[in-house]
Amino acid sequence: MNRFATAINCMDGRVQIPVIGYIKNNYGVDYVDMITLPGPNKILSERKPEFLVDWIKKCVEISISRHKSGLIAIIGHYDCAGNPVEEQTHKENIFSAIETIQSWQFNVDIIGLWVDEDWNVRSVFSKKK
Repeated sequence: MNRFATAINCMDGRVQIPVIGYIKNNYGVDYVDMITLPGPNKILSERKPEFLVDWIKKCVEISISRHKSGLIAIIGHYDCAGNPVEEQTHKENIFSAIETIQSWQFNVDIIGLWVDEDWNVRSVFSKKK
């Protein structure tokens, strides 16, 4: 049986491959469902706009219910056009976004990832189910 994870990632094409590779290599999954939009860590941190938060939640719900995803990753990255802030603010947004995702009460692990200026993934935070 194929194993899935879910990534809530920026739409920036530079971060897709590093994130997929990192998750597959470190979490033993075969596939990573990608939910992409500009600056998702900011959107989930601020919980607005509400319609996007609801849309992200619905996408995660589909990944978990249909693909049996056991992991949700929220990603922030260097040089993000959708959330043009400093690294520390990104990391704070990631931590807050994890809290938003936890409030949805899916019974899965949640991690936060930071992609640096060399397009390497750095684990920021993790929360067990």
